[in-house]
Amino acid sequence: MRLNHFIALHSKYSRREADRLIIEGAVKINHALATTKTLVPQIALQNPHAAMKEFKIFIHGKMLHYAKKQNYTAVVYHKPKGELVSKKDSYGRKLIYDSLNARYAHFMPVGRLDFASEGLLILSDSKEVVSKLMHSNLPRTYILKIDSHVTKQMIKAMEEGLTLQNAKAGGHRLSKIKTMEFMPMEYEIVKSASISKLKVHISEGKNRELRRFFAHFNANVLDLRRVSYGFINLNALPVGKTRFFTKQEYDDLHKFMSEKDSNRKDS
Repeated sequence: MRLNHFIALHSKYSRREADRLIIEGAVKINHALATTKTLVPQIALQNPHAAMKEFKIFIHGKMLHYAKKQNYTAVVYHKPKGELVSKKDSYGRKLIYDSLNARYAHFMPVGRLDFASEGLLILSDSKEVVSKLMHSNLPRTYILKIDSHVTKQMIKAMEEGLTLQNAKAGGHRLSKIKTMEFMPMEYEIVKSASISKLKVHISEGKNRELRRFFAHFNANVLDLRRVSYGFINLNALPVGKTRFFTKQEYDDLHKFMSEKDSNRKDS
């Protein structure tokens, strides 16, 4: 990692400001002047506090104290069909919290999967984690089946994008959404027949986005399963089961959160 990025993660300075400080000679590493080509050693990225003894950064003569990683927990739940991603429901439908262990009662979901869909759902006890993941452009990958052949019109819309002035078809009957814009999406046609199967990657999770998209072409989504969300994959997790993030997934999440914080400082 470049030094300016590391300073931005652990101080009030943005990367641009850190670059300026380095150029002005205000930054030293172990009392030696730093340059814009200085790289941060791997140990400082993996264990910043342990690295402070060997890799000390001074800005205007004051030693930079590396920020601690925030403590938060994140889990993956393989949501089955027939569960609502909500804390309550006036119609008495089954909620994800009816199936989740009581220890996750205060966890918040990253976005939603509709009642008839299944697959990967991330939950965390950190509002910041949930918000940043939900509002990111991390790719979401879905495997779906439709009751139609994959037509040339569908392919053209997937490759070029689509704007609908009437996007009610495929949405919930109580939805107030009338128009919807669909960005170009990556796709793989697994099978095109009377019942077709596709793998689709989108960067947003709009309300029933894929159901509305295919409904425009008079095709109903029969099955919809989310299999990945950015760097998190469902893999072989059984339906209805929960698992904690792996060490690698936590490392990727910390990196993602740090980059978001750094980008916010630069904006």
